[in-house]
Amino acid sequence: MVKIYTSSSCASCRKAIKWLEENKVPYKEINFFQTPITREDIVSMLENSYNGFEDIISTRSKAYQEAGVDIFDMKFNELVDFIIKNPSVLKRPIIIEDNKLQVGYNDEEIRTFIPAHIRREWACQVMDGNCGYQTELKDALKKALKEE
Repeated sequence: MVKIYTSSSCASCRKAIKWLEENKVPYKEINFFQTPITREDIVSMLENSYNGFEDIISTRSKAYQEAGVDIFDMKFNELVDFIIKNPSVLKRPIIIEDNKLQVGYNDEEIRTFIPAHIRREWACQVMDGNCGYQTELKDALKKALKEE
């Protein structure tokens, strides 16, 4: 399931949630001002990022600038603790699913979160329903429902 880390005042977060809902992508919203962000959350973000902390921390944020810290001078655990205490330093939204990560809202990139079965259905529609797997999928679903 897609996890989306948000804050209520973030317009990009609202756009991303609206997009997920319109495209029927199941998600779990985590507003990090209402639900404290965990070490595990941060590690998950970092595991899926290209540039580590640089991808998820906004050095333009007020909290970051007021703290007067340099992320390059901090040890890993110090920086994680800093984020936990100051979640407003995180860029928003942060969207994660399995090994996919998107920071911020991007109309094109967010499409990677559409489940494969929906992408196949869309492809089928583009091809005027000419998809053999669509019939196979319907048959498999009917069989599964009968077995329940």
